[in-house]
Amino acid sequence: MQSFMRKFFSESIPQYLIYFFATVSIAIIIFIFLFVFHKAFPVIRESGLSLVTEGGFDKQMNEAIYQAYYTSDEEPLLKFGYLGLIWGTLSTTLTALVFATLIGIGAAVVICEYTSGWVSSSLVAVVRLLASVPSVVFGLIGIITVVPIIEKLFVTVDMQIEYLHLFYMSGRNILSAATVLTFMIVPMVISLSIDAINAVPHMQKETGYAFGMSKFRVIYKIILPGSRSGITAGVILGAGRGIGEAIAVLMVCGGLGILPSASLGFANLLAPTLPLASSIIFNSYIFGLYAPETALFASAALLLTIGAILSVTAKLVEKRMRRMAGYDK
Repeated sequence: MQSFMRKFFSESIPQYLIYFFATVSIAIIIFIFLFVFHKAFPVIRESGLSLVTEGGFDKQMNEAIYQAYYTSDEEPLLKFGYLGLIWGTLSTTLTALVFATLIGIGAAVVICEYTSGWVSSSLVAVVRLLASVPSVVFGLIGIITVVPIIEKLFVTVDMQIEYLHLFYMSGRNILSAATVLTFMIVPMVISLSIDAINAVPHMQKETGYAFGMSKFRVIYKIILPGSRSGITAGVILGAGRGIGEAIAVLMVCGGLGILPSASLGFANLLAPTLPLASSIIFNSYIFGLYAPETALFASAALLLTIGAILSVTAKLVEKRMRRMAGYDK
């Protein structure tokens, strides 16, 4: 009896607690999805497919605010086009992800393979410290340094005059937002890449050296392929943070959900933008109680959808990579 009770308290109760908290977590996630989509449903129903195929969110939001503040019309404006906000989210995140991936993998390889001892430990500690820095700090650094540098390097008076009929060109643009996001994402990519590289069996590296392979070739042919699953996970987690980041991006993005144009070329990166997450804070802060709640929840619903797609894609990619590496059948 005593052994049974000991086994019950040491094994069964922890197991039941794990099941309980896992069930609660799943229920909370389902509740969040249902609540957000319920609140966003009026805009989704009214807008239909144009919700993700048309722009004009800024103008539509201003019209909705004007209607709520200056008129007595009880019928709220519910038709919105979020394509400009989706473009802002994807352009800033993907641009940042490209730079963060290149810098992150390179830095992880240097830390793991070209440094050792206290130097390697110190660099790892610094990287993980950077990953814990609040996002508003990155936004403040972006305002003080990134925005003036990009404005000085890329924005000229002639360009401001040329594109004045479309938008006011300044240092607050897609490129600035992507640069700030890069510095926010790269510590996460480095940290997870380091863990993935260190997880590659030492025997595989020694085998490569035994066959006369150079250090660079061992890294390129053995270490990186063996750690690509973990590196991919780091990159995808970085993408998740980039998509959901609001404060830091809002401080440097310009605050306009402008659609890209092929005729603008590189100037598209110098145009102001407004990602989905930042649009929620921007409109809530600027317009307060007059901001249409359902339109903000529609932004949140799109963010949740993009995040869910990203999560499923990450799982499929990881599973395929593990199968290609021979870990899963």
